[in-house]
Amino acid sequence: MTHVLRRGRGSLAFSFLVQGVAFALLVTRIPAIQDRYGVSDALLPAFLAAVPILAGVGSVTTERLVKRVRPSRLLRWSQPVVLLSLLGVGAGERMVELGVALAAFGLAVGVLDASMNMLGVSLQRSYGRSIMLSFHAAYSLGGIVGASLAWVGAHWHLALWVSYLPVVLVLLPAVLVGSRWYVDDRDAGSVAEEKDAEGQAVVFKWLLPLCLVMTVAYIGDSTVSNWSAKYLQDVLGSSEQMATVPYNVYMVTTLLGRAIGDLGVRRFGAVAVVRGGALVAAGGFAVVAAAPGAWVGMLGFTLLGLGLCVLVPQTFAAAGRLFPGASDAAVARLNVFNYVGFLIGSPLVGALGDLWSYRGAMLVPMVLVLVTLVYARSFAPQPDRYGGGHERPRTADVGRGSNGL
Repeated sequence: MTHVLRRGRGSLAFSFLVQGVAFALLVTRIPAIQDRYGVSDALLPAFLAAVPILAGVGSVTTERLVKRVRPSRLLRWSQPVVLLSLLGVGAGERMVELGVALAAFGLAVGVLDASMNMLGVSLQRSYGRSIMLSFHAAYSLGGIVGASLAWVGAHWHLALWVSYLPVVLVLLPAVLVGSRWYVDDRDAGSVAEEKDAEGQAVVFKWLLPLCLVMTVAYIGDSTVSNWSAKYLQDVLGSSEQMATVPYNVYMVTTLLGRAIGDLGVRRFGAVAVVRGGALVAAGGFAVVAAAPGAWVGMLGFTLLGLGLCVLVPQTFAAAGRLFPGASDAAVARLNVFNYVGFLIGSPLVGALGDLWSYRGAMLVPMVLVLVTLVYARSFAPQPDRYGGGHERPRTADVGRGSNGL
């Protein structure tokens, strides 16, 4: 079983890495996509908003599908759709083709993100120690690779499909082979856990603090992924080539923070790590807003990577601890707020940038990320929810309290 878990951990980490590559190739080439299809600045936010909306639909659908289909199977078939949709974005010529490709990308990403994190939470429970950050570190590494490939494409003025095709040809068969070794609860879980899962439901009021933190974290992350290139080029006066660098810098520091993050959680606890991350992220937004030039702006994005990197993995892990018998459902519902954050973050920063200034717009996610400090205690282990002198909620009580939400 130890061999099975290790092999499952490696294959899942590779899946996270591939998703990081695909997402970075999309978001860092937004200016090129805009030019290829003639998308105006006024219409761009609508396209950016459509992807997280459809991804939220995909995540909600995943919660229902996992009652009949293993998360590992959903992940196995959603990841190829994401890669092929990315290629569709690069190969199309008309606006409608872009819309279809982005729609497929969004729906598949919702299924992919939810199922990946379901498997990560269940593997962490099987390991009995914090490993969730290591999966998201693999995602960050993929983001670095994707952003670097995007830089090469921009530097050599390659057509989008020329940049995307080799990546898809390499990664598509690799993920199909790697998917053979995914491990989920039905492979590694105990009989007791399976019985427990039948009787536990997700109470939304308990999950709500984590949903708020997830939303805030992705408002910050979407600000970097969707607006860093434009901010550096239009506000700080960098070249188009250099404008692809902030996301890469952000992903490098995110990788470093997540690579050591599990050790920090084991040593200091999740609450301390989350609080520290929120403070560092707020400082990063302050530096970006006040930056006199591109290089100081890079410093701000560096701090953002170090601060935001711990929030999302720990939020998924906390949901798994909170509902050990219904972690798949909890992760799927929590994952929706990933896209709520993207849906709010991109239009919010764009609207404030147009009405006020992009420098001022960067102060809004700075304030929002500090909200995490209020809910940091939600990341602590949960002995008082099901033990420690407190009665565990009965199934009937759970159903009455939240209508199954």
